[in-house]
Amino acid sequence: MLFSGFSFLFWFLPFTLLLYFLPQLAGLGNAPRALLWQNAVLFFCSLLFYAWGEPLYVFLMLITVGVNALLALLIARTRYRRAFLWTAIVFDVGLLLFFKYPPLLGLAAPRLPLGISFYTFQALSYVADVYMGRAEAERNPFYVGLYVALFPQLIAGPIVRYTDVSRALHARTHRARDAAAGVRRFAAGLAKKVLLANPAGALFATFGAGGADSAAGAWLALLGFTFQIYFDFSGYTDMAVGLGRVFGFRFPENFRYPYIATSVTDFWRRWHITLSSFFREYVYIPLGGNRRTSARTVWNLFVVWALTGLWHGASWNFLFWGIYYFLLLVLEKHVWGKQLARAPVALRRALTFLLTLLGWGLFAFDGSTAALQLSFLPRFLLTLVGFGKRGFAYGSDLYDLLRSLSLLLLCAVGATPLPRRFFRYLTVRKNGGFWLAALPLIVLLLCVAALCDAGFNPFLYFRF
Repeated sequence: MLFSGFSFLFWFLPFTLLLYFLPQLAGLGNAPRALLWQNAVLFFCSLLFYAWGEPLYVFLMLITVGVNALLALLIARTRYRRAFLWTAIVFDVGLLLFFKYPPLLGLAAPRLPLGISFYTFQALSYVADVYMGRAEAERNPFYVGLYVALFPQLIAGPIVRYTDVSRALHARTHRARDAAAGVRRFAAGLAKKVLLANPAGALFATFGAGGADSAAGAWLALLGFTFQIYFDFSGYTDMAVGLGRVFGFRFPENFRYPYIATSVTDFWRRWHITLSSFFREYVYIPLGGNRRTSARTVWNLFVVWALTGLWHGASWNFLFWGIYYFLLLVLEKHVWGKQLARAPVALRRALTFLLTLLGWGLFAFDGSTAALQLSFLPRFLLTLVGFGKRGFAYGSDLYDLLRSLSLLLLCAVGATPLPRRFFRYLTVRKNGGFWLAALPLIVLLLCVAALCDAGFNPFLYFRF
């Protein structure tokens, strides 16, 4: 079930909200028994949400919850803490290996369960936090299940740590202004997905590896994918954070305008923040971080970025993509970092964005279609600099470039803080209350109109 689908927007979400807020409608407010009902509704509806697309794999998710909840209790109550931690690591990583990397094990590839990379990381982070004393083990496995299964962030994150939501699971309040803020955030995310990501993805589909014969077409494809993956994934995150706020949770931010980053290091402080945080807290620091020799620090970085690439799938392009960023970060730290810091901000942003573009070019060749085989990448890169079949441009390419210019400009502006600042400007004016309600409603209506004319449009990160 997609957040941007009619079945979710007009059936599942209204049904869930009605059930969830029945205690408020009955005058119970935020009483403890109201919270028991609301937690039960959230858990039931989250299982229904997942079972809508994965009726069998919902049991796999429940088994994952049960195993990790039990191991966390054993870590908290027995002397064999390290053994049970390693049991959790072997179990959770083993699931990922079995479903995401079967060729490495000599097995046939099964169907990949939706969201397995996200919910196994969350379950594992819970056990690790109990082991490190950051969280208390839950005696009632229901709360672990609710934490892992929360439908707003279940399929594609953000990766929420148990410490982020543990207090809200047991006691939270619901206020109209929080719900309104959540709805506005959800509307912004839906607009990113429907009005920006989908059209940008159409550019990539049209001018991708199989169709880009000129530099103009190749750059259209690359820019299309670059904006598609950002607005698709950050749009999902906005919708997840917004829905979480409606239900009384505060999920962590996952994006902070990464395309205005001034360095590669800065980019990874802004892109998929929760994944970077996971690898830093549970891989990089346990390996020793930067507390040892320079050579060991470089090795630790290599391990982290190789794993970051492989986390996205069992494809060589993802591994190369991770190593690409490892090399850039090492070079930035030890070779050109000081010189870059002295350059004008505009130049630093332009250079970082160019390096990011090239990285997405590598990321896109995941073998999902014949035209996106990794072997096509060298030809695509040569086409970018004018060595394609039609040189720098062809008549129809120039027409398509001009036709797509408004979309690309809209995407470029949308990837900056300018829209948010403009919204704040409107809402603090004398008639700000009108715009506070009218703009999200207008956006929702535009999205519904666009969806009426659209086909199936899954989120990119569902495949990971």
